[in-house]
Amino acid sequence: MRILVVNPNTTPTMTETIAAAARAAAVAPTVIEAITSTMGPASIEGYYDEALAVPGLLAEIARGERRGAAAAVIACFDDTGLDAARAMASIPVIGICEAALTLAAFIARRFSVVTMSERSLVPVEELVHRYGMGGRALVRAAGIPVLELEDPSSGAVTRLRSEIARALDEDHAEAIVLGCAGMADLAGALRRDFGVPVIDGVGAAVKQAEALLALGLSTSKRGAYAMPAEKSFAGLLADFAPGRAVA
Repeated sequence: MRILVVNPNTTPTMTETIAAAARAAAVAPTVIEAITSTMGPASIEGYYDEALAVPGLLAEIARGERRGAAAAVIACFDDTGLDAARAMASIPVIGICEAALTLAAFIARRFSVVTMSERSLVPVEELVHRYGMGGRALVRAAGIPVLELEDPSSGAVTRLRSEIARALDEDHAEAIVLGCAGMADLAGALRRDFGVPVIDGVGAAVKQAEALLALGLSTSKRGAYAMPAEKSFAGLLADFAPGRAVA
């Protein structure tokens, strides 16, 4: 089976990090196809970036489904465009935030999510409550611009480690969820260094996609995730009209 993993920002080096984590989590015969969006912001930090990343994300998922992908993973911790993608696609679509929180709930009674900048704090907190984890998870921002993860000299990893230490001490967290797909390559080392479960949403989402496919399950097309009603779309979004091939 082939799982499409879409990085909804336009930074290819981050896609490489995401792809490596996805392939490490997958088992044979799963094939990971990692794609960088060609339309949208270089990083997704807050509501504005998220909104403008959605069209490019949807286009990549539509193309991947036409090429035969059996499931899709949205590799942004904001679960960017997740509801729209589930309504559009006939294959299962997994968001890495929902996947990571669900996995964390299996192994810890309370846990902390460590995300990037203050701009991302409230959106992630809203997702925590949406997914029913408000009584179990706290969210912290490490004060790191996303693209600094790409620069080894930025000190981003040191700041991340400091925030994890505070979460363990002040929140009494029993596990840590990494709140950015760009952190995916750090989970193993952080797990060893801190001696607690550290969960990367990319790997969690791949495993949950594999489980859905193994069980023969996909998104319900009754109600909220029913296929969009056909109608015309205008301007730059004309090719996104339901019933047409997404650009």
